[in-house]
Amino acid sequence: MVPNPTLGWERLQDVFYRKRTEYNMMWNDEVDLSEFIVAGAPYGGAIALVRDTSRPMSYRGPESRQKMILIYSNAGQLICNIPWDKGSIRGVGWSNNEQLLIVGEDGNVRLYHDFQGAFTQFSLGKEAEDHGVAECRFWGTGFVARLSNNRFVAISRYEEPRPRLLVEISTNAVEFHGWNIAPPSYTLSRHVEVFLGVNNTVNVIDSMESQDKRLQEGPFTHVAVSSNGALLVLYTSYGKLYVISSDFSKKYSEYDTGTLDSPSQVMWCANDCVAVAWENEIRLVGPGGGALSFYYDSRIALIPEADGIRIISNEKCEFLSKVPDIVVDLFRIGSTAPSAILLDAVEQLEFKSPKADDNIQLIRSNLNEAVDACVKAASYEPEQYWQKRLLKAALLGKSVLELYSSDEFVEMCETLRVLNAVRYYDVGILITYEEFIRLTPERLIDRLISRQRYLLALRLSDYLQLPIDKIYIRWSCAKVKASPDDDNTICKTIVNKLKAVPGVSYEEIARTAYDEGRSKLATLLLNFEPRAGRQVPLLLDMEEDEIALIKAVESGDPDLIYYVLLHLKGKYSLAQFFRLVNDKPVASAVVEQLARNEGPELLKDFYYQDDRRADSALVIYREALLLDDVQDRMDKLKLGTKIYQDSKDPYPDAKAMEDHAKLYEHQLGYEKDYKTAFVGLTVAETIKKLIKIGQGSKASKLKGEFKVPDKMFIFLKEGTYPVPKKN
Repeated sequence: MVPNPTLGWERLQDVFYRKRTEYNMMWNDEVDLSEFIVAGAPYGGAIALVRDTSRPMSYRGPESRQKMILIYSNAGQLICNIPWDKGSIRGVGWSNNEQLLIVGEDGNVRLYHDFQGAFTQFSLGKEAEDHGVAECRFWGTGFVARLSNNRFVAISRYEEPRPRLLVEISTNAVEFHGWNIAPPSYTLSRHVEVFLGVNNTVNVIDSMESQDKRLQEGPFTHVAVSSNGALLVLYTSYGKLYVISSDFSKKYSEYDTGTLDSPSQVMWCANDCVAVAWENEIRLVGPGGGALSFYYDSRIALIPEADGIRIISNEKCEFLSKVPDIVVDLFRIGSTAPSAILLDAVEQLEFKSPKADDNIQLIRSNLNEAVDACVKAASYEPEQYWQKRLLKAALLGKSVLELYSSDEFVEMCETLRVLNAVRYYDVGILITYEEFIRLTPERLIDRLISRQRYLLALRLSDYLQLPIDKIYIRWSCAKVKASPDDDNTICKTIVNKLKAVPGVSYEEIARTAYDEGRSKLATLLLNFEPRAGRQVPLLLDMEEDEIALIKAVESGDPDLIYYVLLHLKGKYSLAQFFRLVNDKPVASAVVEQLARNEGPELLKDFYYQDDRRADSALVIYREALLLDDVQDRMDKLKLGTKIYQDSKDPYPDAKAMEDHAKLYEHQLGYEKDYKTAFVGLTVAETIKKLIKIGQGSKASKLKGEFKVPDKMFIFLKEGTYPVPKKN
């Protein structure tokens, strides 16, 4: 049976809207939306259900008293249960990356990174802790919390949550009503703004100021900002609805609902019209004041999307959106649009009717436009039958054209295959073409990975020619967490699976194993990590210090070796540190260079620990030459000489150091006896100066002690031996 493409179309003024049933809900009898707070992730994502403690609920045994956050797909299939143990919940929302946010009454916020319960937690600050959170409004990258004292706290980025207290309203006799937010991307200040109903007007609040817009039509119980931030809808307590510009400069329309019942939700359907929802009714209000109603037998929940609204009820999931003009032109009865004629040509061709060629000739001048329209219209059609028909029409049209780029046609075919795969009820991601373009294929793959749909993610990534390594890594991490097998078996399974991905990193998998308390498995996995720069930091975290040092040395990366050595030096005592590197020549050489740069004390300790007495004495000798204090220099020279003498191995500089110490000692005595400078002179200069001051016997004694040749001594005595002058 051919599906009717106009099924569910309803006319509102001069445009059409369609409400299409996407899934019949598979959730069990425990789910009654009247007992839950409902929050849906953007881009057709998962649905979170949290028990609404303000409403009475049916008793289903002791387990019903346990606080659980239920995560469902759009088809009502349970994805996971997340336990909650932090008191009353005051806010439930989602990020653009499908990360669940739960805000507690005490101001603590949990950001769940996946559907396995991993989360990070942060606080909204002391003000929230003291006064408590009343309710929250979310957008893709942040949220605003309203406190019980009617102050507002904003979080602009989930990656770096920094609570910012917005300006307090300073006015007397204040009565607060409905409120909503405009995300930073839609405000002139580039900061989040709060639209708050105050008395009979609206105040716009940000972190710098509070502006009273001086309206008189209030009080406004509901406020909603359009998805492009240009329009604002204000709903009053007496049932009137006003559509104005977001800067309050212009009023576009007003509508009287004719009821004093307060709606449960007021929101925009894309940027086209306003949806007002009561317990069992949805009313669409158009720009000119026209309205269109849909009725239900049970409570409903609306979830805004970029190009429509998801409608969740106990029985089904529906999608309400405007019918694009390009689709209206195709399927409207009696349409003479080129795209409609081209679509009819396909049908005539299947019946082998010559009218098919007549249709092609009729639109020959607009055939390019008709092909583009059919390709574009296929993206708006959720029914696969009509996707194929429209693409077949486009294929027919472009086969007639002499020059036509098929890139857009091929890309649309690929995209629709992907969308149909994730829209399938067993996956339940109700994403439209427009949302897919905004979300990007990479982030759609991330959503499949979060649901542990690894095979589908792998096939789609391969089909779209996207990297697949992260899919294998996430699968391996899940295997490590869930498998009861022993470490060797898990390691073998993971390695065999990851052989298909050359160059894949094992570091994240090994870190997961370590976090799960499986250190042996982490070590086994790191042996397969091809990059030492990723092995070593985790090995250090695992306190496998010697293995980390060996891996760093094997890598040949001097920066990595330095990094490990500096880490170990700060962790161990010097004796332990030196013992760790002694049997590793490369590491010892790096430590020696490190010690040279750091200072003589560390270098002496290193040589001493390595039993390199001569090298240690040489350091002391060089250190002595830099000292200004005479006695300190003498002591250092004696110490160096003693260490040289204690060394088992002969060292050519030992005699030179010993002679230098003796000369230095003699020079100190000469300075004391003769009150003239001798320190710093060579042996020849010292002898020459002794002769000059009439101390020939002292000079002869110094000649014998230092074995100065007789010929040289005579030259010094006669003053004919050239003694080099110091510069």
